[in-house]
Amino acid sequence: MDRKKKIKVLIADDSSVFREVLRRNLSNDSGLEVVAVASNPFEARDRIVEFRPDVMTLDVEMPRMNGIDFLKKLMPQYPLPTVVISSVTDRVFDALAAGAVDFVGKPKSSQNVEAFAKEVIVKIKIASTAKIGYHKRAEKFGINHDDFEKAKRKIIAIGASTGGTKAIQTVLQSFPANMPGTVIVQHMPPVFTKLYSERLNNLCRVEVKEAEDGDEIIPGKVLIAPGGYHLRAVQRKGSYRIEMEEQNDSNKVNVHCPSVDVMFESLAKVAGNRTIGVILTGMGNDGAAGLLSLRKSGARTVGQDEKSCVVYGMPKVAYELGAVERQESLDNIYGTIASLLKETKGRE
Repeated sequence: MDRKKKIKVLIADDSSVFREVLRRNLSNDSGLEVVAVASNPFEARDRIVEFRPDVMTLDVEMPRMNGIDFLKKLMPQYPLPTVVISSVTDRVFDALAAGAVDFVGKPKSSQNVEAFAKEVIVKIKIASTAKIGYHKRAEKFGINHDDFEKAKRKIIAIGASTGGTKAIQTVLQSFPANMPGTVIVQHMPPVFTKLYSERLNNLCRVEVKEAEDGDEIIPGKVLIAPGGYHLRAVQRKGSYRIEMEEQNDSNKVNVHCPSVDVMFESLAKVAGNRTIGVILTGMGNDGAAGLLSLRKSGARTVGQDEKSCVVYGMPKVAYELGAVERQESLDNIYGTIASLLKETKGRE
């Protein structure tokens, strides 16, 4: 997209008050132009055809057709970058699965509107750079899952941001029940990380949960950093465990909490060559420096390639730093992890 041109935005929301609040706030940004508003998906469809917006903001709950069903119908015909706006519910993950790029939680009160609007503006700008329409291809790997028993002291660490909810799900759904212990940072606000963990737990063979202070990193378990907390790995009495640090006014890293860098750096210090670090789709540079520290400590490292990323930001910076040992498509991330586990299983 030509960055000299304003990003054309369509707002789709059934509340006239909310549409106006959002329109007014977005219009104050010099990089955005609200070209149309719509009160339901049928109006949104017509406005898309008429105004050809670059990005749409979409409420999940709307009359005549909900936002998720609208995305399912829209994306195959017109893959429009979409930022979903929703109350706290796991339906946002249905919207992401249907093709939305990202989501923002609706403000709980009028006092939170300014911060909410700033977050929407940032995510609209990120969405305008996103690639829509990458579809997973079925891949078969010659993998003997019994090998993972010999690599049970290994740790898998995954970091992601925009587009990461779907990418992480793709990877985790390939994990066997005896996969080495896994820790994940996905940039996501509080509460939603718990809903996301519960959703994945119902879809995967491994146990998936939102991490808590003191959790042990063990085979068959995936721990996801809660929104608003940094996740660090520590070693205690021969086992690896989780330490949590709550967000405050000064401890964001790369503007994030949780931060991928914080997780990767902690593993570089305590686990080194026992770790396989993976960086997936996302905007910005969070995780790049930490992945480099991991690689220097003897860890194996993997980055998602440009073609399969929704946003080739974090993996790109990591690759250019020399932090990525192997760059792979999303389809091949699990197979690559598995092959690295097999290569390194004797290096305990």
